[in-house]
Amino acid sequence: MSSSPDRQLQPTPRADRSAVPARRFFPQLEGMRAVAAIAVLTTHVSFQTGAVNTAVIGPILGRLDLAVALFFGLSGFLLWRPWAQAARTGVQSPGEPGRPPSRGARSIPRPDIGRYFRHRIVRIWPAYVVVVVLVLTLLPDAKGADLTVWLANLTLTQVFVALSLTAGLTQMWSLSVEVAFYLLLPLIGLALVRLRGDLARLRVPVILAVGVLSLGWAWFAATLPLADGVEPKNWVFGHLPWFVAGLVLAEIAATTDVAGHHPRWLRITVAPSANRPLMAAVFVVAYALACTPLAGPTGLGELTHLQFATKMVLGAIVGYALLAPLVCAPGPFRFLDSPVMQALGRWSYGIFIWHLAVLAVVFPLFGIVPFNGDMPLVLALTVALTIGVSAASYTFIEDPARRWINAREANRTVPNA
Repeated sequence: MSSSPDRQLQPTPRADRSAVPARRFFPQLEGMRAVAAIAVLTTHVSFQTGAVNTAVIGPILGRLDLAVALFFGLSGFLLWRPWAQAARTGVQSPGEPGRPPSRGARSIPRPDIGRYFRHRIVRIWPAYVVVVVLVLTLLPDAKGADLTVWLANLTLTQVFVALSLTAGLTQMWSLSVEVAFYLLLPLIGLALVRLRGDLARLRVPVILAVGVLSLGWAWFAATLPLADGVEPKNWVFGHLPWFVAGLVLAEIAATTDVAGHHPRWLRITVAPSANRPLMAAVFVVAYALACTPLAGPTGLGELTHLQFATKMVLGAIVGYALLAPLVCAPGPFRFLDSPVMQALGRWSYGIFIWHLAVLAVVFPLFGIVPFNGDMPLVLALTVALTIGVSAASYTFIEDPARRWINAREANRTVPNA
């Protein structure tokens, strides 16, 4: 559980500065993951029932696609924290003997990249492969897919292969982007590995600079000689600002957790980030702007380069405004920490990967005509069925896979007798 900003910003007692701090667990982030998954489900239901065409409420429902920005921000925060923490306690690896740690902290190793990739693969692919095989085999609108579609979906390379997104799996473009970020993250970590100790203060400006630079991706991507049907805006480089929101928050959390003397920039940053009413207001303003033509049309409309860049900026602000109080502000977070939201958070990956396949079945199963209203009914049915399928996916696929990799990693650390 996170402590209050006032407590977090108290200097670490001198006697304790040699200790490596335990990484905090934020159960409220699990609940927020559930919010993001339900939001993605809701925006797809809104589109397929035609509710996005409704005045006023339509753009609000359609812009729930910014829940993807929340997912990306969560991934950026959680996966970057070990790198951020290592930079503030002195990075040292087996290949760097004798390198001094930063003052006031015992050296800890930077993340094990091999272990990181093993856990990412086991976390993502087992349940995902089951969904892909069942959808491409059984779903009428997806049956008959050629080998290219099968391979692109099984390898999560859809955003690089023309016309490979298919019914029941179209939401996987964002998972493809996330997997690309998984590959990119260690490279970013190694690039910044020398910014540690006293130089760690430069990490946030450098990360923000990368995010700002990536806003020009749409213009650059338009010059690439790509096959028709490939949309480079959907590559990870275009969506880096959404991940950067989480990376910056991870840097803030690591500085708060580890540093013996908290720099002025941290005190200035944490105060507004921990202010729940302020962050709520920032969220409302950014989301409202995202619902206007500034961020382009909702649904399947084409975005100009400027609209795309604007959407990336507003999405990053939305993600940061939702996540920052959960990390920087004191609890409790009763709704997000509740048993129901914690369970939905555990099942959130399943909700994301299964919901479009479930939605495709709901229409014929209950005799509902697509794009013809009935959103409340379709939403209720889709949520109920998706939660059931996702709970089963977690129980029989995801959790056993997680337990297996954890046991395997534990065995790898046991020295030979």
